[in-house]
Amino acid sequence: MAVLDTEFGLYVHWPFCQSKCPYCDFNSHVQASVDQSAWRSAFRKEIARVGKLVGPRVLNTIYFGGGTPSLMEGETVGAIINAAREQWAFANDIEITLEANPGSVEVSRFEEYQRVGVNRVSIGVQALVQDDLKRLGRLHSTEEALAALDIAKEIFDRVSFDLIYSRQDQSLNAWREELSRALEIGSGHMSLYQLTIEDGTAFGDRFARGMLRGLPNEDLSTDMYFTTQEMMSQAGLPAYEISNHALPGQESRHNLLYWSGGDYAGIGPGAHGRLTIGGQRFATVSKSMPRHWLDAAEHGNADQEFDLLSAKDIVTERLLMGLRIDKGVDLADLPSGKTEILNNIKHLEQNHFLLDGTRLSITNEGRPLLNAILSRLLT
Repeated sequence: MAVLDTEFGLYVHWPFCQSKCPYCDFNSHVQASVDQSAWRSAFRKEIARVGKLVGPRVLNTIYFGGGTPSLMEGETVGAIINAAREQWAFANDIEITLEANPGSVEVSRFEEYQRVGVNRVSIGVQALVQDDLKRLGRLHSTEEALAALDIAKEIFDRVSFDLIYSRQDQSLNAWREELSRALEIGSGHMSLYQLTIEDGTAFGDRFARGMLRGLPNEDLSTDMYFTTQEMMSQAGLPAYEISNHALPGQESRHNLLYWSGGDYAGIGPGAHGRLTIGGQRFATVSKSMPRHWLDAAEHGNADQEFDLLSAKDIVTERLLMGLRIDKGVDLADLPSGKTEILNNIKHLEQNHFLLDGTRLSITNEGRPLLNAILSRLLT
């Protein structure tokens, strides 16, 4: 069987957390104890199953997400990496990322993660203001976050961290000062997210009852967004995606694989995947409840959905994902629908788009309006 030459990644979802953050709508669960031996076995079996299904590939990236993957034992992380190596050839420059919280227990595992093959960490700092960390439901302090970043930079070649802005009672000047402090840390990659209130979260419930006060209005949030873009660009970390900023060469290759329409296997509770098999592209979704996924994985197949994508599905997905990044989408690569897309653009604000030959991208002015633009574009 021929080896596909497009980039291929593996996403591993660890669903457990010490506590549930009030803004989080990810598939995460608080559980007092976890049988890591059982989870190691299940992950290995699922990777082997998917490996046989997909066939020979060169694996370019592995990403441990969650949940809180830094609650995994080093032995568990190593077992998963080894299981992947048994199924696929590793690229010489494979990127292996693990998301981590800045707590002392998690940070104590950094050296072990590095020994088993992790070469990039993404740390969920979220705020550099102690009171705001408490409001966000974070268990760590600002001092622990700064210490974790220092330790991570000593151990790993590549370190990223996250911050959330548009928080309660946050002013533009306060965010500017906090972002300046973040830039002084000297990381090559930062993910800067605007706080969104999602249905089904604790914040969503509070907001619906009128109890989440002090959120910035739309104008202030927009000012914070453009201030972020300006400051990060001036510091040499421009946005290569709506919320992600990096020094040249420090971009997250795994996330770029998502946004550029690459293939990836999704392993773990609720994990999504996109796989090309026999020239056709499939969308996969794993069972979401941890105990159901664990049992199904041990018995041979933890997929909840395995759906063939139509040409229209592929076009829609490529635009939804590809227009998030600065390079945009090459319309010549789309299987269908180019004429309709170009016609729809004519009915939208022209300063929202850049069309260079067949490559379509969103302007800086259009990026904050991406969801509304996509809704019109795909109508």
